[in-house]
Amino acid sequence: MTATTNSTSANPTAHHGLRAPHIAGTAMAFTAHRYNQDEVARALTKFAEPGFMRFAQTTGVDHRSLALPLPRYPKLTGFTEANDAYLEVAVDLGEQAIKKALAAANMEPYEVDTIVLVSSTGIAVPTIDARLMSRIGFRPDIKRVPLFGLGCVGGAAGMARVYDYLHGYPQHVALLLSVELCSLTLQRDDASIPALIGVSLFGDGAAAVVATGADRNPSGVNENRGPRVLATRSRVIPETVDVMGWNVGSSGFQLVMSRDVPKMADDYLRGEVDAFLADHGLSIADISTWVCHPGGPKVLDSIENAIGLSPEALVHSRNSMREYGNCSSASVLDVLRRTVAEPPFEGSLAVMLAMGPGFSFELLLLQWGEGVEPCTTTCSSSPSAFSAWSSS
Repeated sequence: MTATTNSTSANPTAHHGLRAPHIAGTAMAFTAHRYNQDEVARALTKFAEPGFMRFAQTTGVDHRSLALPLPRYPKLTGFTEANDAYLEVAVDLGEQAIKKALAAANMEPYEVDTIVLVSSTGIAVPTIDARLMSRIGFRPDIKRVPLFGLGCVGGAAGMARVYDYLHGYPQHVALLLSVELCSLTLQRDDASIPALIGVSLFGDGAAAVVATGADRNPSGVNENRGPRVLATRSRVIPETVDVMGWNVGSSGFQLVMSRDVPKMADDYLRGEVDAFLADHGLSIADISTWVCHPGGPKVLDSIENAIGLSPEALVHSRNSMREYGNCSSASVLDVLRRTVAEPPFEGSLAVMLAMGPGFSFELLLLQWGEGVEPCTTTCSSSPSAFSAWSSS
């Protein structure tokens, strides 16, 4: 093989060798308020007409967990009351998710050096992570990084920021918390198509991920250790800010969701994935596992078509959506949790990806086991050549 060194500025992993952060524990938390699709679709809008109900059955969502009992939603008086509910439930779910993730990682709260919080479905100052300090038992010198407004891309973006932090502090432990209570943003008087899609699709939940830097010595045996995070890529498509997001008004958050959302995957995703992998001497053929945000049935179909995946490749994404709906930034972390629980073979590579407001993409390259970093030389991207290179 001819070894021609690439520019390290185009290959971030070339700076670090094998110094990649590890995912040490993952967890989800949901309320006890769990309902089937018909119950939710009828309760969260005044416009549950037969045509809408038929549409709701095509979204791939069977059940959802909600922040509040269904009978309470029609009684919410406006944004203030909904946001008060967000504060109460988000803190409770965040506490549950964090404690479960720490237990999965075999770690104690005092070991966490930084916490990255992502949430776009409520407003809190102080933020949710600050409200959890004493409830969890974090050290008072913990570094807090709250991120608001990332929407569905937030879970993957949060993992990317954890990766960045742990490269700077390889002896540290980082915690990612996502809390999304989408049902509290839905407005029953809104009969727009985006609002009705939201009623049919979105659910509530919290996710937590514990990750350790490359120099962090494990505090004990951890049989649930997940993949290493090798590299990340962030992209914002110019002039697309109107594709997805919130219109914020006196009544709260009004969903903006253009019919162009699946088209964003059709038009841009393949190019982003190819460029990301090419930066590391890889191609789609080298990736065995896909950890994709379940944005909706059409979005998943577009991902499959754009990348050329079989339906089986996104089974965890579709199962997450069927069981819990689209929980915004938390959903891709649920897909990650499911993948960690049923890991691919040792040394295999995965891509974690999500799309969201901006319009934006976040991609991460993962690897299970103690393999090597992506190729930093000119090399073939075929699976057999990659295997030969990685064993040399």
